[in-house]
Amino acid sequence: MDIKTIAPATPQRRPLSPNIQHYRPQLTSVLSIANRITGVILSVGAVGLVIWLSAAAAGAEPYAAVQQAIGSWIGRFVLFGCTFAFFLHLCGGIRHLVWDTVHGFELRSIYISGWSVVAASIALTVAAWAAGLCVGGGL
Repeated sequence: MDIKTIAPATPQRRPLSPNIQHYRPQLTSVLSIANRITGVILSVGAVGLVIWLSAAAAGAEPYAAVQQAIGSWIGRFVLFGCTFAFFLHLCGGIRHLVWDTVHGFELRSIYISGWSVVAASIALTVAAWAAGLCVGGGL
């Protein structure tokens, strides 16, 4: 028996992974990845905070230049993103602290807490910006 009689005449396309065509991201995996991404964003934002504080310590001209960059629409967009990243990371951390007490591992509780993290992050971001705009009279 030679190999030609065993192998099919036309090659079949086999998937690279058995489940790759059927994979749908789960809330838990998306939030886990988002938590890591927000940690990186917050690290970059911390460098931006140091630049802002250094400019304030350096004098009026450097501070005005940094304030002008922060006050632009791109700067405000970045600040808004950093604010959301902060609250998403914070709420996700609180969720993990609850899990550390060995509570909330039922599937229903996992999804409720996951969507609560997303909703709370959005609400806290909007509330922080609304408070900043009301108290500060705008950025």
